[in-house]
Amino acid sequence: MMKPLAFLIALVLPAVAAAQQRPLVTEDPETIGAGRLLVEAGLDYTRDALYPVSGLEGNLLRFPTVGLSIGVSSIAEIQIDGGFRSRLTISDRRPAPLASMLDVTGDSTSAVDDFAIGAKIRLATEGVSRPAVGFRFATELPNASNESGLGLDTTDFFVSGLVAKTIQSVRVVGNVGLGILGDPTRGDRQNDVLTYGLSFARALTSAAEVVGEINGRASTRGGEAPPGTDSRSSVRFGARYTIGTWRADTALTFGVTSRDPGVGLSAGFTYVFDAFTVP
Repeated sequence: MMKPLAFLIALVLPAVAAAQQRPLVTEDPETIGAGRLLVEAGLDYTRDALYPVSGLEGNLLRFPTVGLSIGVSSIAEIQIDGGFRSRLTISDRRPAPLASMLDVTGDSTSAVDDFAIGAKIRLATEGVSRPAVGFRFATELPNASNESGLGLDTTDFFVSGLVAKTIQSVRVVGNVGLGILGDPTRGDRQNDVLTYGLSFARALTSAAEVVGEINGRASTRGGEAPPGTDSRSSVRFGARYTIGTWRADTALTFGVTSRDPGVGLSAGFTYVFDAFTVP
């Protein structure tokens, strides 16, 4: 019988799960490998989503959400993540800083999601007694407009350190970093936030895993944070099932702060394949 540690390494490091992604947000320092492409797609549905800058609240459907990781070397990958359409069914409108800019007349609004473009680098491989270590940076682009009520029209930057260790049949991953968020109401102000994440993936069989995490950000500004840059946090529990180079996933998400959505559901798939040869 395969030992637990060897079993999980066999599960985590091959084609599909080299980088611990959907349905988790916490980034594993392991990369997908030179010349490989990782493609993700899915949908997210959340209840009681609140947009404090526009004052809109309601149930949000994001479909399709997409992600693409490009393995440019054995230790580095380029990442593109976002969604082609978000639709909010509006249940409430509140006074808000940019409510006057809204171009929303009915009981729903929609927009393209903000896309994030970044890179991840593995700095150290995992050893018997030491964790894998990595580094990630990303820029979030202002694709969603504030006229729709779903965007902030700010360009934000994130950088974080990544660690991960396999302990018997459990993969534990931790992230900590910094986010520089623009103030959507003032072009001369920003808010620096502490970003964090802690996740686990527990192998049940050679194909099935249960996963969970807490992931969020904490405002470092004294007093009230600029609108749209406040502290946020969520807890996620789910499962993944791998067949060859395909993996299906589903998860439930629960908001932690008063500004987070109440309950959310996500589902999707991941596919990894050899796409090109790195010189």
